[in-house]
Amino acid sequence: MPAPVTSDQLSATFQALADPTRRAILARLSQGETTVTDLAEPFDMSLPAISKHLKVLERAGLIARGREAQWRPCRLEAARLKDVADWVERYRRFWEQSLDRLDHYLRELQAPPKGQGRTGGRGRAKGKRKENGRKH
Repeated sequence: MPAPVTSDQLSATFQALADPTRRAILARLSQGETTVTDLAEPFDMSLPAISKHLKVLERAGLIARGREAQWRPCRLEAARLKDVADWVERYRRFWEQSLDRLDHYLRELQAPPKGQGRTGGRGRAKGKRKENGRKH
């Protein structure tokens, strides 16, 4: 069983995920490991700027960087993302239960009062009809 996630770890993960560039990097790494140069290609920023983003992701435990001669591959470390998903899941269940209770309450409001069933389509006594405010 994995160690429980501390609030500091969760905070670091959310902080890393807060930036759209870092989320785009993670999306690219979900397709497989690649180099820093390849990761930087779609962005209009320098390699040092991309490296700063990678350091944030690495400190949060979202990626790992290797070293194979001149090739420095980066790969996604999905365990931290699972921690975030697990944390969010608790709140999803809370909201689903809250919405289920609301749905149940609204159905009760829409149901006819107990003891007063339907009148079979005749809302008024036999022979008395009201049209345009006049009796016939």
